[in-house]
Parts: sequence; C-alpha cells; structure tokens
Amino acid sequence: MVLEVSDPTDPRLSDYRNLPDHELLQQRGIFVAEGRLVVRRLLTESRYRARSVMITAAAHAALADVLDARADLPVFVVPPEVMNGITGFNIHRGCLAIGERPQPRSWQETIARTRAVVVLERVGNADNVGGIVRNIAAFGADAVLLDETSTDPLYRKAIRTSMGAALIVPFARIGRCPDVLREMRDAGFATVALTPAASAPPLQTTVGQIGAQPVALVLGHEGVGLTPESLAACQYHARIPIASAVDSLNVAAAAAIALYQVTRRAV
Repeated sequence: MVLEVSDPTDPRLSDYRNLPDHELLQQRGIFVAEGRLVVRRLLTESRYRARSVMITAAAHAALADVLDARADLPVFVVPPEVMNGITGFNIHRGCLAIGERPQPRSWQETIARTRAVVVLERVGNADNVGGIVRNIAAFGADAVLLDETSTDPLYRKAIRTSMGAALIVPFARIGRCPDVLREMRDAGFATVALTPAASAPPLQTTVGQIGAQPVALVLGHEGVGLTPESLAACQYHARIPIASAVDSLNVAAAAAIALYQVTRRAV
C-alpha cells in the first residue's frame, strides 16, 4: 500500500519521530531498521513483523520488488527533506522501517537444541554488539544471550552494524551471568571464557578438548573483560595468541576468531 506523504506533521508518520530515543522505542514495543539492505532483510528474512516503511522515491524504486509484493504494508513515500525533518537527522540511504518487538523468549528456550552460542556480559558498545551478531550469522552459530547491561541487539546502530543480522539471529536477555553460565554448564554446554590472560591455554587447544559438546563462547566488557565471577563459572578459559605489541583484541574481532574455530571443529 503505497502512500505519498509530503506533510511532515502527518500523524501516520508518528512512529518515525524521536528515533534517537531508544528507550522510548522500547516502551512502545517497536524498533527501527535503517538502510535498504537492512529493510530488505526485515521484510524477507526476519521473524519480526514490519509495521510500516518510510522511504524516498529513489529508495522505493530500489526496493520495488519487495515492497510491491506487500499490499498489506503501509509504504510512506516522502521527499528526503521530510524524512530528515521527521527523524531529526540525515538518512543517507532514504529508507526506514518500523518493526514490532515480539514477546521476549526465555534464554532456555532460545538455546534449546543449539550447538554454538555466544554469551555477552557488559558489552555496551552498539557497534561491537552488532559486529558480534554479524559474526554469529556469518559463521553459522545459533544465538546470543546478553546480560541486562549489554546493548540491545535491536538498537538502531546495532542493527545497522550487523548488516541486518540482528533481525535474524535469535537472542535473549539473561540475569546474572555467572548463575546462567553454571546452569548452562549443568545442561551440557562447554562454557568457554575468552580472556587475554597469559595463563589461559590457546583457543585451538581448548577447542580440541571440547569434542562434540555444544559450546557457549563467553565475552565481556570492552575494557576489563569478564568479571571474576563469570570467569570462575566457566568450565574452560581460552586466549587468542597475538603479538606482544598489542595487549588484547577488540571484542567483536575476538568473537569472530573464536566462532571460526568453534564452528569448524570436528564433531
């Protein structure tokens, strides 16, 4: 359903106001997808329901194959200046969509029958969370669990950095990370804490010890890493060997290397 709108005060565009206020979006049960690739993934691959699309004429032409097949979906075609005025910032690719958040799933349900998951403790940077979720999708892992202090994967910047993978990879919030790690270990997961500590064995050695167990890769805060309690709760510790000129890797880079190793082990 294509609707041409030129009035920035049109009430039908109310979902697109105050987009930088992520808490407000969460309270309203929605999130925003930004960019042509991300919106395409929302409409064709995601488990989330799209509420509407706001798009420029040029972007509409680029996504016509998808949008024309969705007669049920309001598609607001607006001039670029109207889009930028409503949102309060410059939308370079001229394409936004509003998605609806589903009811949260428990972490136990989210990781049922999975082989490789990532657990994040206090990872607050949206680019890092988005990058990690993109890595999960790239290497064929199954899900991500995040404590309450880690950034929401459905934060606009995290979705964009993930190239839309945040709309596909299952995720769930958890309570205290150490408690959940112990439960996962009891449920048969090999819980592997990623740490730069010299005392930890190399990642390749640890992966070789795991065998066919399902794996939870556990990564922590960008500055200080995992808490001592979470380190103690993990069955294994592992480090990625790097040159002495650098003390540690970016958490998203570390996740990519670890996921590559884990998802390619012989099981």
